[in-house]
Amino acid sequence: MAIEIERKFLLTNTLWRALTHQSIAYRQGYLNSDAHSSVRVRVSDTSAKINIKSATIGAKRQEYEYDIPSSDAHELLNTLCHTPLVEKTRHLVKVGPHTWEIDEFKGENAGLIVAEIELSHEDELFEKPHWLGKEVTTEIRYYNNQLSQNPYSNWPKKES
Repeated sequence: MAIEIERKFLLTNTLWRALTHQSIAYRQGYLNSDAHSSVRVRVSDTSAKINIKSATIGAKRQEYEYDIPSSDAHELLNTLCHTPLVEKTRHLVKVGPHTWEIDEFKGENAGLIVAEIELSHEDELFEKPHWLGKEVTTEIRYYNNQLSQNPYSNWPKKES
């Protein structure tokens, strides 16, 4: 079984930008998102993938991901995925032995920036950079599949 262990955080400032060593634009959509799982299609300039994740809340979830033809991915995004699509730029920032994935959302989720770190086990220690803010791993509204259903632009301003 494929397991993903990931923690999510908000950011306190933009000092991480100077540490970015790569940025990747993504466009993704959901074919299905319910109480058990989500099925996502994601494209970048260099890849197209279909991804299946368990709908477990928290750091540890089942995850399966497979390459698909780019033309199929674009067709799925344009015809079968729920809207709005999730558009973001993922910035990669190395801190110690880990690489942080900082997602800067666009479109209907513009203004939201979330940092994620993938770990090899739930209790793994990691360096918390000074730009890291509140942990939101267990707050479902920050999950990408939820952002496709209730975009950040719809959130009351005091909640963000």
